[in-house]
Amino acid sequence: MTIGSQKDIDGLKEIGKIVALTISEMKRHTRAGITTKELDDIGGQVLNKYGAMSAPKLTYDFPGYTCISVNHDVAHGIPGKLIIQPGDLINIDVSAELGGYYADAGHSFTIAPYEPSLTRLCDYTHQTMMKVISSLKHGVKLNEVGRIIETEAKKGGYNIIQNLCSHGIGKALHEAPTEILPVYNKHDKRTLKEGQVITIEPFLSTGPGYVVDQPDGWTLRVPHNGYAAQHEHTIIITKDQPIILTAV
Repeated sequence: MTIGSQKDIDGLKEIGKIVALTISEMKRHTRAGITTKELDDIGGQVLNKYGAMSAPKLTYDFPGYTCISVNHDVAHGIPGKLIIQPGDLINIDVSAELGGYYADAGHSFTIAPYEPSLTRLCDYTHQTMMKVISSLKHGVKLNEVGRIIETEAKKGGYNIIQNLCSHGIGKALHEAPTEILPVYNKHDKRTLKEGQVITIEPFLSTGPGYVVDQPDGWTLRVPHNGYAAQHEHTIIITKDQPIILTAV
């Protein structure tokens, strides 16, 4: 969507804060021995507390309030009986709706005992996301997103998951501009406009640069025992620095 009023900004900030608080509370409870279903229930409780709806449930009838992916699973993991183990790499992705406005955010992190290479992957992916966000404003070409992710991934020694990308959001979970690619596409002539609402979500991988569908119809996994991290914020494009809606 493109912002049309202060009401739009206020509505987006409200749901963005709820999404951020949900991720924060879920992360606080993440420990070895808890199941992903128990974590998801915590997320659902936070959303319900603020009157928000799970966007994956609302939009796609997803079988969970949130997406929780562990180790080689990267995105759209279904909460269930899986028990979190010491040293696991966790991704929590929360998207929600309130009052007709949507926000979407993701966070990858490891739990003790920390594997340094996985912790670096998570930290580096977050740095990459923030570098992209800080470079965006009105008039910048949309393909700058992919150019920066590609440049940073190469510097860090990582591959990019190329079949997952950023997207427009605001009045629905997925809107135009669609397919904001994580790699540079010289043929993409689109430019960012003041008031546009988009996500930025790089996925960096220690393995192949793609994910594959799993038999459950939802979960996406890096093949060959690769790991990937994702960090995601929902932002509003301005004439200066973007407004990050999903920061605590």
